Amino acid sequence: MAEPEAAKPPHGERRTGQANAGDEHLLDRELADLPPELRWREWKLRVEAVIFAAAEPVGREILARVVGKDCSIDLLIDDLRAELRDRPYEIVFVAGGWQHRSRSAYASAIRASQASKRSAAPALSDFEAMVLMAIAYFQPITRSDLSKIFGKEVSRDTIASLRNANFLASGPRSPTPGAPYTYVTTKHFLTAFGMETLRDLPDIEALEDAGLLSRKGMQEEFVGAAEGDEE
Repeated sequence: MAEPEAAKPPHGERRTGQANAGDEHLLDRELADLPPELRWREWKLRVEAVIFAAAEPVGREILARVVGKDCSIDLLIDDLRAELRDRPYEIVFVAGGWQHRSRSAYASAIRASQASKRSAAPALSDFEAMVLMAIAYFQPITRSDLSKIFGKEVSRDTIASLRNANFLASGPRSPTPGAPYTYVTTKHFLTAFGMETLRDLPDIEALEDAGLLSRKGMQEEFVGAAEGDEE
């Protein structure tokens, strides 16, 4: 009696080996058997699927694993953005990678719905937000230096809260006596605030020149927030 024919693998995959043919698959990245138009469409769908499923922004190196070696990731992304132009969500480049995000125009509708979100950002107190702001601008910075900015001690609990929210990481040791730890912001910080790099932070001097911020006023606001947290 003839043995049944092995099941055909899904499109874009091929079986490898014999002993473990049922367990291992290699993704066909090149899709050489497809005409150019269908090949490009399949690559776009793969890239969008990876970005949609990822919890963090997806970098170029990761996306290159699912498309052909001569495929232009940038052109694929441009095509995807064009297709999503009339949708309430888009693909944005943040923190060194691409991510699906709802458009800001629909933020009020999303808030009004009170629907649970995939990755709700942790709620920060006013003082924690201001400490995070100071670290973002002056990193790497020690807790002692932060205390000087605020005019009062910044507690370890405040730093721990920001670390638990994945906004902070330990930086290099300070060259000051005792070599205390410094703190720096993380890739997740960039993602949460929609920035590609720290260069996207508003320039403090430009804000001062525009009359939108004064360093003296900022310190007074810091101290006021700290006192409010104490109460």
